[in-house]
Amino acid sequence: MHSLVFDIETVPDTELGRRMHGLDGLDDAQVAQIMLTRRRQDTGGEFLPLEQQKVVAISVGLRTRESFRVWSLGETPSSERELIERFFDGIERFTPDLVSWNGSGFDLPVLHYRSLLHGIPAPRYWETGDGDPAFRYNNYLGRFHWRHTDLMDVLSGYQNRGRAGLASIATLLSLPGKLGMSGEQVWENYRAGDLEGIRNYCETDVLNTYLIYLRFQLIRGLLGPAQYEEEIVRIRGYLAEQTKPHFAQFLAAWQ
Repeated sequence: MHSLVFDIETVPDTELGRRMHGLDGLDDAQVAQIMLTRRRQDTGGEFLPLEQQKVVAISVGLRTRESFRVWSLGETPSSERELIERFFDGIERFTPDLVSWNGSGFDLPVLHYRSLLHGIPAPRYWETGDGDPAFRYNNYLGRFHWRHTDLMDVLSGYQNRGRAGLASIATLLSLPGKLGMSGEQVWENYRAGDLEGIRNYCETDVLNTYLIYLRFQLIRGLLGPAQYEEEIVRIRGYLAEQTKPHFAQFLAAWQ
């Protein structure tokens, strides 16, 4: 079985904000500022509703029987539609087990709304047993099913008050955590044209998530101590072979 760890990065959907608030004539930065200001007035924070967020990066880590690798879908000029199509195409072709941190609460609902916007079909993802009986009691949508493991949800015991952030748990486990960027800085970097930096940041989040997942598999008893150490050696070896600076930085910080 293939395991696909995933993470997305988003920015304000200024086209939607322009329509919602009648902001014709304003540039994207002005529209986004109004969206964030209104949200802050309504809730005290600037975290936009999920349907108002546009996907600018999707990074994945794929563990197959033979190998492990991390990459970002598409290219830096790829459209949101292409990124999402590539994500669901991977599910369509390989039916991997999905792994995320807060994927049920953020990443997947955003992808649902944006798929709805672009009309992107994903029948394998939405399967719940009508077409394939194997999905009746184990599908991507069921909160307590294992085709998608949302580590934040599971490790909190499905309790909101028990939830922790990815960076906090990475620190708990002496993993690198956030390197050089945080989610709050994505919009700023996007405006500066640093899509490559955003994709690199997203890839390091995938690495943190996968390393936490391995520790989870250890405490579940699905990996023995020797198997766990083999996986750690595999990832260290993979990172050591890569030429991109953010992988070298991650490896250097992982002590």
